[in-house]
Amino acid sequence: MRPDRLSGTPRAHPIDRWIYVFTAASFITIVLAGFIPSSLAKLAAVEAGQRPSFPMIMHLHALLMGSFLLLLLAQTVLVATGRCALHMKLGIASLVIAPALVVVGFLLAAGNHQAVWGAALNGPTQVRAQMQELGMFLDNVLLLQIRIGILFPVLLVIGLLARSQDPGMHKRMMILAVAATLPAGIDRIPWLPTTLPDSPLASDLYTLAAIAPMLLWDLRRNRRLHRAYWILLGLAVPVSIAVHMLWDTPQWHVMARNLTGA
Repeated sequence: MRPDRLSGTPRAHPIDRWIYVFTAASFITIVLAGFIPSSLAKLAAVEAGQRPSFPMIMHLHALLMGSFLLLLLAQTVLVATGRCALHMKLGIASLVIAPALVVVGFLLAAGNHQAVWGAALNGPTQVRAQMQELGMFLDNVLLLQIRIGILFPVLLVIGLLARSQDPGMHKRMMILAVAATLPAGIDRIPWLPTTLPDSPLASDLYTLAAIAPMLLWDLRRNRRLHRAYWILLGLAVPVSIAVHMLWDTPQWHVMARNLTGA
């Protein structure tokens, strides 16, 4: 097997060291582009009395996700600037933030799903139809959230296990793990064309576009696709096929409500 040229050492091409910084920064930009307008709209609805205030678990999830994104950016900058010892020390924080993020994410998804269906079934008559439509959409969104809940921790564990023996696998997997969460931000960007609510295809394509600069530079430098991407494909393709097959089916709508107890 040919050596990985994206070593991150001073002898490597400057892009080798900074492509991961660029990718991490672009992920933050994507998340902000989606969540800032979405959050502002929800805050306006809260002030107008059109929706309840945000639950504490939503604030906690935002804090954890923001912390993890900033940690990823900091880690890529530290490696790019040769401060690997500090990178290794700071990486310990991911062992706390990541598990908490997965648990809180599942609790938040289930809580939102239960709240909407509770209003759809038991709320005032004038809002039931609207909430039922939203509930059906959230049934499908739950598929995307489950996919994130599977891929993010699995890719992260693979990356963490490789950190001492295979730095090339480690750095790519840490980036790809976060990439798996991007649909949550992408789907909220108001000006992006989308296939939702009919299909999650656009979300998948935009996520691929987000990792394309890193992947294409990898191909240019190494003349091959790194093993990390093959692992990603092996995990993401079957899960994504299941998501697309279950999307908006009557069986899934029943299963989703059974899963969350809605």
